[in-house]
Amino acid sequence: MIHPTRTTASVETPTSSETSSKFKRRFMVRLVAVFIGGMFLDGYILGIIGPVTGLIRPDLQLDEISLGLIAAGPLVGIFVGSPLAGWAADKFGRKPMFLVDMGLFLAASAAQFFVTSGDGAVIQLVAIRFFMGVAIGGEYSIGGPLLSEFSPPKLRGRLLGLTLIAWYVGFMVAFIIGTVLHDAGTPWRIVIGTSTILAFVLFIARLGLPESPSWLITKGRHKEALEIARRYVESPQMRDSITEEMDLRMIQDAQAAKSKTKIKNASFGMLFSKQYWRTTLFTSGFWFCAVTPYFAIATFADDVLNQFGFGGGWTGGVGLSALAAAGVVTTVLLIDKLGRRILTVPGQWLCAGILLVIGVWADAPAILVLVLFLAFSFFNAGYTTMTQVYPAEIFPGHLRGIGMGFAASFSRIGAALGTFALPWAISNIGMGPSMVVAAVVALLGAILSQWLAPETKGRTLAEISADFSH
Repeated sequence: MIHPTRTTASVETPTSSETSSKFKRRFMVRLVAVFIGGMFLDGYILGIIGPVTGLIRPDLQLDEISLGLIAAGPLVGIFVGSPLAGWAADKFGRKPMFLVDMGLFLAASAAQFFVTSGDGAVIQLVAIRFFMGVAIGGEYSIGGPLLSEFSPPKLRGRLLGLTLIAWYVGFMVAFIIGTVLHDAGTPWRIVIGTSTILAFVLFIARLGLPESPSWLITKGRHKEALEIARRYVESPQMRDSITEEMDLRMIQDAQAAKSKTKIKNASFGMLFSKQYWRTTLFTSGFWFCAVTPYFAIATFADDVLNQFGFGGGWTGGVGLSALAAAGVVTTVLLIDKLGRRILTVPGQWLCAGILLVIGVWADAPAILVLVLFLAFSFFNAGYTTMTQVYPAEIFPGHLRGIGMGFAASFSRIGAALGTFALPWAISNIGMGPSMVVAAVVALLGAILSQWLAPETKGRTLAEISADFSH
């Protein structure tokens, strides 16, 4: 514990029939499931577009620019939606924004069924997928903090990491479903609109979820936070963590009253203050460098592998996604045993080396190139798991939403750039130089993590943010 002061109110588990351990466990399963579902949708909408480009291109008479805009539309939406949703979650609460976010996703997903043909079709499709991205951006900056604030420290890494497994599985499932429906002659509007079904289920499942005790504490609503903790929190370690956050807030309020100042509400400017700039730099830069090469390579797996003389299709698209999912699973199994840093830094150095070899070895055997790409997918996904863990852990409670939202937004600059630019780069500078550029991005991420990546295993959120934010 970092604060010896203890509040007079108790957060002990009630002995009456007010709640039960079974009820609390069901709640945690539900919370994890609805957030995992949102991340599955993220991967799904980004993966579903690849298999149907062959249908969309002739129907809408797309050129490379239009195709790139459609593919990158959700990523740009995430760029806009993540920080705005994070700001709203810190201001208005996790609970209402978590539901509003899925409502937006449901509406945008259903709109895909009604895209018309003709000159305006591309604009419609880009706009719809942009708003889907806005909603998905909210999943990062609302769902991530909400889950971390209910998760016991000894399980927090695994629970947050599970969400990225869902992302990769969603991407892979989308590729499989898209390919099967494409081969069956299904209209492309139906294929990309399949996400509406899960969006509806998740919207219903989110009704009635409670507010985060940590958020209530940042607003001084301690009695409500204690009541929710009594009703929903089973882990003694997590109850201690909530009490610790309450103690810290009371100390901050007392200090502010003594100095006759007011604790500032969350703002983007606070992310770059002397107190929090390292947190912002690390989470944003690390996330950017982790996802940029993957999005570029995985979205256009067929084109990339064909350039190196190895057929894409099921082998490429599913293979890359399957190895990525395996990398995340491996990390999730180890994260709360080995810690965060050892699973973050070495993998980045390795992936930078792999991409460099692919880029400079022009005459490498096709089978070796495939093996290297699969290895890249595995290790890249392993440390990319930490993009769901670190931002939700090291930002303090009053900045957790906006901080994670900003980091997610900044990362999508690179993801959108990679997705949009790779087809152009392959055509104009060649595959080898394109892979060298990707290697440089991975190298920058390795340097940043070597410098700033902290170890947060088993620590409470209050301890982490206090240690990392000065």
